[in-house]
Amino acid sequence: VVHATPAVIESVKKGQEEFASRILARALNMCKGKMVNAESIIVEGDPKDKICEAAEQLNVELVILGSRGLGAIKRWALLGSVSDYCAHHLHCPVLIVKPPRRAARD
Repeated sequence: VVHATPAVIESVKKGQEEFASRILARALNMCKGKMVNAESIIVEGDPKDKICEAAEQLNVELVILGSRGLGAIKRWALLGSVSDYCAHHLHCPVLIVKPPRRAARD
């Protein structure tokens, strides 16, 4: 059993927040460059539930989610995907963006 000190836990949490902020800033910059009005928030908890709650509370018009590209069996083994859950539970359109295909190997 590994026990982390409060300082380690706080450091990891801060690192995660900084990483999330950088990703969201990049996504918002991309939207701005395409003249798309977008907003972002960072919340903690189960992603499936938090995305659905935030979309409902903010009365969003469209939710865009990335997909890791797992197959059906892998998704089932991981108890379902976030994008699949949101696509079936949100009351607004959901755009699921698949990862780029890998280049063909020689």
